[in-house]
Amino acid sequence: MLRFAGKRLLAAIPLLFIVPFLVFALINFAPGDPAYALAGDNPTPERIAMIRHSLGLDEPMFVRYGQWVWAAMHGDLGVSFMSDQNVTDLILRRASTTVSLVVVAMVIAVVFGMGFAILASLRPNGILDRVVNWVSSIAIAIPAFWFGIVLASLFTVSLRLFPAFGYRPLSDGFDTWLSFLVLPGLALGLLPAAEVALQLRSSLGTVLKSDYILNAEARGLSRLSVVLKHALKNASVPVVTVLGFRVSEVLAGSVTLEIIYSMPGLGRLAVDSVLARDVPVLLGFVLFSTTVVVLVNLLVDISYGYFNPKVRT
Repeated sequence: MLRFAGKRLLAAIPLLFIVPFLVFALINFAPGDPAYALAGDNPTPERIAMIRHSLGLDEPMFVRYGQWVWAAMHGDLGVSFMSDQNVTDLILRRASTTVSLVVVAMVIAVVFGMGFAILASLRPNGILDRVVNWVSSIAIAIPAFWFGIVLASLFTVSLRLFPAFGYRPLSDGFDTWLSFLVLPGLALGLLPAAEVALQLRSSLGTVLKSDYILNAEARGLSRLSVVLKHALKNASVPVVTVLGFRVSEVLAGSVTLEIIYSMPGLGRLAVDSVLARDVPVLLGFVLFSTTVVVLVNLLVDISYGYFNPKVRT
């Protein structure tokens, strides 16, 4: 498994530079120039040229990207064009908010998705089974940003049960930290929770018809005990795959939720950097996001060895 994980990690390393290059090329060919935003009102051509030279924007695109890659390999992601702050420090300060939101959303997806799927599998084709399938199918079609607005209107504006907007770090207390993440976490976790419920319920339906499950039930074990001790592990492989794919989508969806709930995370930082054409900040965000997705996919590949022993060989 260690050799397998090492090969997958080496194969994923080029993605850490290919994906930022695609974003770099797109923003390079997009209309607009950050030098004009920094020059102020009615800038002279000489001032524009001076700013472009100081930012290195007068160099060819491949030269600028090569310089960025070389610096990134040495731990230097550059300096923000707009705020003149170190990009690494800027991303690390914002990353805690986004990572906390993604973790809460995925925990909600796993707990609710697996919980409802297990309950539905206890009585196939029963009322609860049909309700879970029906609700999950509807939940897949609900946009996260719309659900986030509904939750904020109901639980924040009307009922005043949760804080309105913003974010508090974990150092301020677990209850305070969680109270700012419940609503956006629910909005982000709705879609993956629905997919986990559908995938796990379908997989459990197949596994529960296996001969070893029938033998376990014939020995007098309860349905719940059979599901938890014998069927759940073998039925969880599709769930792990779904969760691996959904992490990147939850990370992308955090952009809109951070704006709706005024959370100072990476999503809001990315939007601001795109609007300002702040290339170093945008590339740092893309590199961070790509690294997270690569590591999650690597963990998913490794987890297959636990759920399916055949993968270990």
